[in-house]
Parts: sequence; C-alpha cells; structure tokens
Amino acid sequence: MNASQNTTRRKFLKSTAALAGGALASKLTTGEVAYAGGSDIIRLGMIGCGGRNTGAAAQALTADPGTRLVAMCDIFMDRVKGVRRILKEQKTDQVTVDDDHCFAGFDGYKHVIESSDVVVIANAAKFHPLHAMSAIKAGKHVFVEKPHGIDPAGLKLLQQAAEMAKQKGLCLVSGLHSRYHLGYAETVQRIHDGAIGDVVAIEENFLRGPYGVIERKEGLTELQWQCSTQYHFRWLSGDDVPQSLVHNLDRSSWAMKNQAPVKCHGLGGRSSMTEPIYGDVFDHHSVVYEFANGVLIYAFCRTTNGCHNDSSSVVLGSKGKANITGCRIWGETDWRWQGRCDPYQREHDVLFKAIRSGEPVNNGDYMFRSTMITVMGQISCYTGKEVTWEQINKSDFYYPPKPEDCRDDMEPPVKAGPDGSYPVPKPGFTKLI
Repeated sequence: MNASQNTTRRKFLKSTAALAGGALASKLTTGEVAYAGGSDIIRLGMIGCGGRNTGAAAQALTADPGTRLVAMCDIFMDRVKGVRRILKEQKTDQVTVDDDHCFAGFDGYKHVIESSDVVVIANAAKFHPLHAMSAIKAGKHVFVEKPHGIDPAGLKLLQQAAEMAKQKGLCLVSGLHSRYHLGYAETVQRIHDGAIGDVVAIEENFLRGPYGVIERKEGLTELQWQCSTQYHFRWLSGDDVPQSLVHNLDRSSWAMKNQAPVKCHGLGGRSSMTEPIYGDVFDHHSVVYEFANGVLIYAFCRTTNGCHNDSSSVVLGSKGKANITGCRIWGETDWRWQGRCDPYQREHDVLFKAIRSGEPVNNGDYMFRSTMITVMGQISCYTGKEVTWEQINKSDFYYPPKPEDCRDDMEPPVKAGPDGSYPVPKPGFTKLI
C-alpha cells in the first residue's frame, strides 16, 4: 500500500453513529438471524492485538454501533491491556472488556471465540486458518486479515473453513481490502470490458524498507522474541511474498477474471538485511507467473532500506494500460476514477450489514486462491525450482510446528547460529515440496 493507505490502515475513525439500544442477545446459533433490525448487541472478540487488529476492531465498532468488544487475546498480556486502553479511549461505550476476558498465550483464541459472536483475526498468519476454522465450527462470524495461510496445509484448512461457513450460513470476510475498494473494482471491471484490449502482461511491485522492526526487549525468551517480531520469522509469517505481494497478486488474479497461474519461477535471497533483528526471512523476491493463455505476471517485493520504493499494480493491454491502485486507464481510453473509498472500513460495513440482514457474505474463494498463488511463489524463491499450480495444490507441506501444537513453553523451530544470525533457505539446495 502507498503512504496514504498505510495511514488509513492504522488510524482510528473518531466519529460514531448514535448507539443502538436493546438488551444483550444470546449466543448466535447456526442459521439463526439473531440481530435483525440492529436491535440486539453483537459481541466482538479480538484474536491478536497488534496494530492491524486494533484498526480492524475500531472499524468493526464504527461499522455497527450496536456492537460491543467483549474479549481480547494476544501472546502478550501487556499488549492486550494496552490496546484495550487505546480502544476504550476511541470507543468508550462500546469497549466492555473486563480483566477476566483478557487472555494471553497460544490458547487464548479459544476463550475469545467462546465469548463472542464475531471475531476479528489478525495475528501471526500461521494461525489464521486454525483460528478461522475454530470460530466457524463454533458458529461465529469471522473477519480474518491477510495472508490467509502461509503453506499448502494451512490453506487447505482455510478452504474447508470457507465451505463450512457457507453450510452454516456464517460470514467469512477477507482482509484483502482491494476487493472492497470501489475505485479498484471499477478499474478492474473496465479491464474486463475491454478498455485496454487484451491483457498482455502485468507488473506488480511492493518495494519498501523492512516492516515492523523492533528492538529485542530484555527478559524475553527466544520464543517470545520471535513472536514479538513475527514478520521476520518464516514459521510465523511465511515471508514477504504471502505477507506483502498477496495484495498485488490478488489484484492480478482479479484482473485475469479470478484465474490462477499454471506455474511460476522465483528468485530471492538476503543481501543486506542480515542482522539478527531481521530473523530468517529474505529481503528481496522476484516471481514470474504464467497463466494458461501465456499472460505473465512480473512480481517484485523488497524490504531493504535506502532503495527505490514503489507500490503498484499495472496491467498492460493491447490497447493501453491500467494502474489498478491508481484507478487509472490510459491509451486508446483515457479515464481516471475520481471518487473516495476507505476499503478497510468498507470490509466491516459489509460484514456487519450482512450479519444484521441474515444474508451472509463469504470471500473464501479468492481468499484461498490468491494466498495459494503467493505460497507457490514463495516456495519457488526458497527452492529455486519452478512450481506448478497442480503441484502446490497436491502438497501437504507446512512450516513446523503445526499451529495446533504450539505451546507457551515450547522451543521455537529455528534458532540463531553462533554469530547470532538465523539460517535462511538456500535456493538450489532447500527442498520443501
């Protein structure tokens, strides 16, 4: 995202509508429309208390004045209580979380799900499929941030969760915000309608400095340290192709009428961000994807300081070009969208309207496909091998340990070497699938 989107993503909207009245509703049961007309209270729970979920919770409360935040969890209790304080200042009457509903540790999500009607999930992406499935099994509506998994095994579980949500009449809304941006949607529709002719190629860029770098606090165990800086450890985050390029590749797939590429080959490594604080992820990736009709995506992401930065999705056609994130088309057709839209807020506006109306929304189709495209590219970068769509979908590979096996007292699966740095994959030698 660009600088203005980055600000939007993290800010809290300060205006709220008048609070809806009514008594507390009983827990939602499968298939029941419990909130018709907005007269009942919807109980909201947070799984993860980082910046993204703090924003998501504020947006959820803004979307529906009859919603109350009732439960929160994170690996760290001080983070839970700090975010509770921040949200209480922003949404005073809607934040009703008491100390008994503040949970810490890997199992905290279970208690949040039990206490809530709707959960917003934005923690380490490793856990997104497990936590989404657990909530849907329990009959709860779900918003889950991107990426929706980091490996084939996790994404297959997410796909099952999406199907279960359909069967139960529950909402499953994705944090792939591009789909909720009205300007992006109109740009993509114009591409589909032929405004740039036939799509020839797509260039995707997400180039920036390192994300979320923090100093290691004294007293943290190795596991706690890695969890506190999860974007820099691949067993938690899946690295930068799923973390960052997922937005870009979701837009590419959308522009290609929701197709998946048939194969890809990737290049990646670590050139300058090598200190222990950067964990065990790569600092640059390039992936070339090919669709069945021969159209190529050239996708680039980089997390290196002091370099050229760019965030863009440019579709090249036989009669012109389109910049999806710029909401612009030029060539034989010259057009630019002039509206305004906050897609992060709109995600929640749509979600809570669907809950109130009893007409569930389910984004599972592109949640699975777009994220699996990124996993396919990441594994190609790590191994140096061409990876096909068929191959990645047949794989049951996962980054150990399994999410359900993570415990507060376990040893992390990766540790620093004698020089303090963490080992990274070696293309040409590393084998994953």
